[in-house]
Amino acid sequence: MAEAVKMPKMSDTMTEGVLAKWHKKVGDRIKAGDVLAEIETDKATMDFESYQEGFLLYIGVEEGKAVPVDTLIAVIGKDGEDYKSALDSSEGAVTEALADTTENAAENKVVTEIEKEAPNQAIDTSSISASVIRMPALSDTMTEGVINKWNFKVGDKIKADDSLADVETDKATMEVVGYEEGTLLYLSVKEGEAVPVNGIIAIVGKEGTDISALLSGGTALKSDTTTTQVEQEIAPAIANAAPVPVNEPVKEIKPTTAKDSRVKASPLAKKLAEDKGINLSEVKGSAEGGRIVKKDIESFKPAVKAIIQETATIAEAKTLEPVQAVKAAPVLPQYIGEEKFTEKPVSQMRKAISRSLSESLFTAPHFYLNITVDMDGAMAARAQINTVAPVKISFNDIVIKAVAIALKQHPAVNSSFRGDKIRFNEHTNIGVAMAIEDGLLVPVVRFADGKSLSHISAEVKEFAQKAKAKKLQPKDWEGSTFTISNLGMFGIDEFTSIINTPDGAILSVGAIQQVPVVKNGAVIPGNIMKLSLGCDHRVIDGATGAQFLQTLKALLEQPIRLLA
Repeated sequence: MAEAVKMPKMSDTMTEGVLAKWHKKVGDRIKAGDVLAEIETDKATMDFESYQEGFLLYIGVEEGKAVPVDTLIAVIGKDGEDYKSALDSSEGAVTEALADTTENAAENKVVTEIEKEAPNQAIDTSSISASVIRMPALSDTMTEGVINKWNFKVGDKIKADDSLADVETDKATMEVVGYEEGTLLYLSVKEGEAVPVNGIIAIVGKEGTDISALLSGGTALKSDTTTTQVEQEIAPAIANAAPVPVNEPVKEIKPTTAKDSRVKASPLAKKLAEDKGINLSEVKGSAEGGRIVKKDIESFKPAVKAIIQETATIAEAKTLEPVQAVKAAPVLPQYIGEEKFTEKPVSQMRKAISRSLSESLFTAPHFYLNITVDMDGAMAARAQINTVAPVKISFNDIVIKAVAIALKQHPAVNSSFRGDKIRFNEHTNIGVAMAIEDGLLVPVVRFADGKSLSHISAEVKEFAQKAKAKKLQPKDWEGSTFTISNLGMFGIDEFTSIINTPDGAILSVGAIQQVPVVKNGAVIPGNIMKLSLGCDHRVIDGATGAQFLQTLKALLEQPIRLLA
């Protein structure tokens, strides 16, 4: 009997999968364990093995298409068997799923002027020897990716396992593999530009393939070549609204003013010069053929002549007779400044931080509890531990261990709000906030209560190195139940943090300060550290948070309890 093959749920957060590539075609014999396809999940691209044996009778999802989990994607059965019964049983679900997928894809599609002037038409592209490569979803929160670097150019030969480009997501820079072989026929954007998830980034196929049907069908943008048959065919549609192709030289536009009629300059340079009142004939162009571009205008110093003239005036004044010099008004050199600023596109990581923290701040009602910890005991214990530990233990490592143990005693703090439910986590996965050049990452120390201080220290150090190199993977930052943010190393005495959702709380750790303290009725030098606990009031009450801080304070002031 024919069996339906459905989209598997390959991760705990996966809701749909993209058929990145089929490894089998209709009519092929399938054995249990054969790799049937490559499926792009919300976290990675993974091999999908068949658990059925027989012949592949039907393929229901095209490569590059996304469908929800449990949607029929293929049918396997006996050779020549009628598979319609298996197909009919899932037809309703497939139709609905594909309709939703088409609607979502339409929302995420890059709308160009070509599409506005020439709506897409249904065109049969099955006979075209070319494949469209789309932007994969490389993390659970990714909505678009920036092409950080192209590893190939149009015309290069591509293998199935070649890394086509380095893509900057909202959390890391990762490689994108095209999984196609052939000649690179088309690149959609320049380096540094963003493409939405599932948007087209390239076309790979047989050299010399006419991809005009793909282009006019709205499945790709204009390629980065000079005038070709493709451009000639779609020229009426693109008119003046076509996007700037990759690597295409900017066409020269002759200036219209008589003064600059013989000066070669780009339109942008001409506009900037006009705004700044700069005579283009005085600017030296740095582009090919002496052509003036934007950077030449920005680096041009129009005030040089005026400064020289003023300097000469001062020198002439100094040569006057003493009587005349006294009577003459003082001449000060004029300082001419220029207002300048630099703007950079918001990085994918900064977009994710902004989106996540905004949602947390405006959805989770925050309140904060502060406490002061005597760190004399922790300092003495750390000094002793570091004489025997295989790795150097930091105060942050001690805090992570103490927090994990305290959470086991106060599970209400190790919780999260889930709409109509509150989840009380029995495991302690501690997120450790780490600042990097582009923003903030929160790798997770899993099951921290059961790990030694040396184990925690080595793991955190490894995370720090991977974070700086942007080599953290989704599995490294997902699944926290509580977060720690430590700014003590920057000398910050005390601060508050925004909760890292879906966690129910976050601990802000300040610097250890040497201050006068009262012990046994006497004022003596002491070392204190201030902690601030940010709580989601939907799951944690004030008394619950206060009890957790009391336990944490006791563990840090008597570190021997961490080993009990």
